[in-house]
Amino acid sequence: MAENILYRIYEWYISRGLKPEKMPKHVAIIMDGNRRYSKLKGNIDVLKGHEMGVDTLENVLDWSVELGIEIITAYAFSTENFNRPKHEVDGLMRLFVIHFKRLAKHEKIKKNEVRVNVVGRLELLPEEVREAIREAEEATAQYDKRLLNIAIGYDGRLEIIDSIKKIIKDVEDGKITIDDVDEDLVSKNLYTGGLDDPNLIIRTSGEERLSGFLLWQSSYSELYFCETLWPALRKVDFIRAIRSYQARDRRFGA
Repeated sequence: MAENILYRIYEWYISRGLKPEKMPKHVAIIMDGNRRYSKLKGNIDVLKGHEMGVDTLENVLDWSVELGIEIITAYAFSTENFNRPKHEVDGLMRLFVIHFKRLAKHEKIKKNEVRVNVVGRLELLPEEVREAIREAEEATAQYDKRLLNIAIGYDGRLEIIDSIKKIIKDVEDGKITIDDVDEDLVSKNLYTGGLDDPNLIIRTSGEERLSGFLLWQSSYSELYFCETLWPALRKVDFIRAIRSYQARDRRFGA
């Protein structure tokens, strides 16, 4: 009880200096550490770690709404993750189905008017996962206050390649010319086309790399690496990332 009270006091203390006018509009997150967390907790089934990771994402969405952050982009599953053990991949696919069906009916999603959007090579996913994604996207399509992007079957290099392929086809079809190709056109043809680039990218678990996440979009993003494993992420950890972002002198081009 006393420990919980002390945590609440500390949470208030580190929150009080946050500046609403300097709040990042778009925060992207590499949700790393689910598997290590499972081992740390007595070698429980790895899927339990992933289940707890889903709960953490819901918490982050709550904190983002509270802080006024408009866009969250979460890296949930890369194309390389398909190479993991079949038990884990199949379990994750089942978890995606449950999670997206839940998002389609979630009261907090409705209350806070959060649009759900999924980016990546969705054709690589099982049909039941794609159907659950469609259900969540259609159920939230009318919302425009906040956006939850979830990257599944995603790889940043493949995203850039797919963008280039779209542009080449438009050139071949006579819709545009070579002279029309610029940074804006490439950006518009990415999976995240039309979105502001992330102001801040957070990676949990202590690893300090992007692992192919938003390679084009992260050109001027601030990076924050957190030691905490994703399922154990607390609000104070998230606030520390925001505080670090607000303390930085953002310079573009240098």
